[in-house]
Amino acid sequence: MTGPVNELVSHLEGAIDGYRLAPGQLYSLHQGRPIWVRYDLAAMAARVDRDAFASREASLWRYRECLPLGADIQPVTLGEGMTPLLDCKRLGERLGLADFWIKDESQMPTGSFKDRGQSVAISMARSLGVNRVAIPTAGNAGGSMAAYAARAGLEAFVFMPEDTPPINRFEVAHAGAHGWLVNGLITDCGKIVRDGIVPMNWFDMSTLKEPYRLEGKKTMGLELAEQFGWVLPDVILYPTGGGTGLIGMWKAFRELIELGWLEATDLPRMVAVQSEGCCPIVRAHEQGERFAAAFEDAATIASGIRVPAAVGDFMILDAIAESGGCVVAVDETAIRDWMQEAAMTEGIALGPESACCIGAARKLRESGWLEADARTVIFNCGGARKYPHLMACELPALDRHARIDWANLAPTPQ
Repeated sequence: MTGPVNELVSHLEGAIDGYRLAPGQLYSLHQGRPIWVRYDLAAMAARVDRDAFASREASLWRYRECLPLGADIQPVTLGEGMTPLLDCKRLGERLGLADFWIKDESQMPTGSFKDRGQSVAISMARSLGVNRVAIPTAGNAGGSMAAYAARAGLEAFVFMPEDTPPINRFEVAHAGAHGWLVNGLITDCGKIVRDGIVPMNWFDMSTLKEPYRLEGKKTMGLELAEQFGWVLPDVILYPTGGGTGLIGMWKAFRELIELGWLEATDLPRMVAVQSEGCCPIVRAHEQGERFAAAFEDAATIASGIRVPAAVGDFMILDAIAESGGCVVAVDETAIRDWMQEAAMTEGIALGPESACCIGAARKLRESGWLEADARTVIFNCGGARKYPHLMACELPALDRHARIDWANLAPTPQ
């Protein structure tokens, strides 16, 4: 029998200073900063056949040896992972890109990429003896954690800014979590979670404030590599708030190289995309800083990336630098237009966060940074259906008894 942690996990490591921590214990932060999970990759390479993944279950748990949960522990799962990778030629043509793809995370169990992190993090929390969890959220993470906590039989507390999209609020209550609205930003909600750790005895599941959500997010990178035949794209544009997706994928790619499953020359350039209404990572990068100052008066309809201060800021900026990537802030007022552009050209309902990547791709293509033939991927982290207020419109009415003017039934296509 193995313990709660995968025997291939060699140790945990403070991201800020490399300090080694023993696996099998419950950790939050080290020196106020995130913690990496490290593996014995030589042993993993000897044990695992990369090409055998294709014959396994179509979920992120097909990569079981690459994840931290002990081999004999049943994961908390709703069937998450292996989301479709869609070739988007029509949208690519509009952007000036000949090889443009969208990986559609909106087809996850609760409708967003957050399910990856929550499946792994809740599995690890339960295996390490946690029975009560709490999270601050401005979007999809709260509903996802509530669902996975329910699946695991854990008590959940979710704290959200009072302007959090209605669907996200409803999901939390529907899954039986204790949901609270806070008159502030996600950082204010995070303070409430921190302050409640001792009196409420809950475990803080905030972004990058425990080691395992990141491990779930890295499976986006594992899937992308497998779906492209173990050859990565040239560029990945990623909507960046807390940054776990971008950081997790970069970790996955580096591990795949060390495993010998990818060539080092195949690494993509990583692009962090933010709205001009909240762009602390962009500002830090432009100023040559490794740490990002808190962004004052953050305001964007892309609530999932409205993160004024990210605890993993330096990890995001390190990945950008190591990959030869860049950062882009896009026009807040154009987000709805990009959402509709994707829906009208490809039928893909991009959430506002991911729609920012459409604007970023166009901006980078026009500047020449992004080449016309570069294989480019964006992630639809959560679908537009989570934001019905951003899709609202008035439809014309027809009288069923009246004669229809067929010639004027359809407006001129855009």
